[in-house]
Amino acid sequence: MNNNAGCLICEKELTYSQIPEPLECVVCGRTFQETVKCSNGHFICNQCHIGGATDLIANFCCNSTMTNPIAMAQILMRHPQVKMHGPEHHFLVPAVLLASFYNLKGELNLKRIKIGLAQQRSQKVPGGFCGSHGNCGAGVGTGIFFSIITETTPLSGKTWQLSNLLTGGCLVEIARKGGPRCCKRDTYTAISHAVNFVKENLNITLPVSDEIICEFHSRNRQCLYTNCEYYRANP
Repeated sequence: MNNNAGCLICEKELTYSQIPEPLECVVCGRTFQETVKCSNGHFICNQCHIGGATDLIANFCCNSTMTNPIAMAQILMRHPQVKMHGPEHHFLVPAVLLASFYNLKGELNLKRIKIGLAQQRSQKVPGGFCGSHGNCGAGVGTGIFFSIITETTPLSGKTWQLSNLLTGGCLVEIARKGGPRCCKRDTYTAISHAVNFVKENLNITLPVSDEIICEFHSRNRQCLYTNCEYYRANP
């Protein structure tokens, strides 16, 4: 499991030089004169290292050109600002799905607008929502994503139906895996279910890995371990 000692993007060792060079932050896209990067050339600026989780998620997804939402989620969940459990996952789910969707379509300016909208909507889904409302925020996040890409309103017809079918189906999948809650497990499940739903109903394929392996089980005191499909003893 990643212990955040190396690169948060690829987990490679950090390298240090005496002479600063222009490095572009992979999160916010700004360029800085710095001396630290990983062996693959990744660099994260100090502000993005210490900033809040939702801003981190928004900046990364707005600037990333990646199309695999699970891979984006893994990178973000390695960051120390994204806690093992917390409401930031309610935004992380729609953010990576929106980034994948609009990166595939090549609509980068629209992506930034839509991610900002998802950030606003996800703020209405507080922490502990799964326990207090019987309604996992990661699952709700898939509905936020779908309603945004289809521009659904309460007066919509088919897309209103589909948005609710996606959220409902996602919640069923999350519930079937049993409790207690795990924001990482629920995030993987929500994204995977949304990817399948979009392919089936919109004929759009968001690329994901064939196998999802959780990197975070040692941080979760309530981990189901071998009873979780994403668990591997030494990922």
